[in-house]
Amino acid sequence: MTEEALVLVGTDTPDARDVLRTHANRLRDRPVADSVHTAFYGPEPIRDLREMFESVAADVTYVIPMRAAHTHETTDDVPAALSYVSGDVRYCEPVGRSSATTGVLVERAAARVPSGPDATLVVVAFGSSSLPYQRQTAEYHAARIREQTDYGEVRTAYLVQNPAVECARYNVSNDRAVAVPLFAYRTEATDEGIPAKLELDRGGVEYADPLGAHPRITRAIRAEVEKQRVLATDDAPASFEASLAQARRPVATDGHGAL
Repeated sequence: MTEEALVLVGTDTPDARDVLRTHANRLRDRPVADSVHTAFYGPEPIRDLREMFESVAADVTYVIPMRAAHTHETTDDVPAALSYVSGDVRYCEPVGRSSATTGVLVERAAARVPSGPDATLVVVAFGSSSLPYQRQTAEYHAARIREQTDYGEVRTAYLVQNPAVECARYNVSNDRAVAVPLFAYRTEATDEGIPAKLELDRGGVEYADPLGAHPRITRAIRAEVEKQRVLATDDAPASFEASLAQARRPVATDGHGAL
């Protein structure tokens, strides 16, 4: 019988640990995998993840980046560290790219500003000057929110690219507005950076919670594992994440692997 493991990977912060462990505990009560683990990384992801990855004993291991979208860490360092996992490794999409995330963003927003033609919802992501994934994910969810809700206006804004978060309050057309951070858990950016740039103390813009430990995100994790099982038995071409796992390896020049 094939033994399967699931590993949720996130940054090493107090809230990330709480959120990932909450998801992991729920998933242990459901028939997702034989074992469910959490793994965290700091400034040196390959070094930080190695010991935990080496401890996973399974024939097949599903690894899910608990991020809103791919970052340099999840396209480079985490895939490189996967070489320390024994058996068949199936690298999955970041959890924030799930269609289920749209519903969580709407629920978080509605808790602050109910939808209506006179209300604006702003999806706030970190952004990137060199990778497209944050923008693609934010725009994907914004488009779905426009289609599925009666918010009169739905915009996107970013911390490190345009349209910038600090301009968000000046770009909205409605008197009621709420900004929703497209983040898997609370970070310094969600707690300090975004509120400061939105100038929340001035009023006029409400601020919602990130995705966090919402049960829909737990279900999205389970759905991603089930999707990967189907892909493994299909003749479909390798996914982007699978190609990352195959292409990245630690090397001696990194101080982590062999030439």
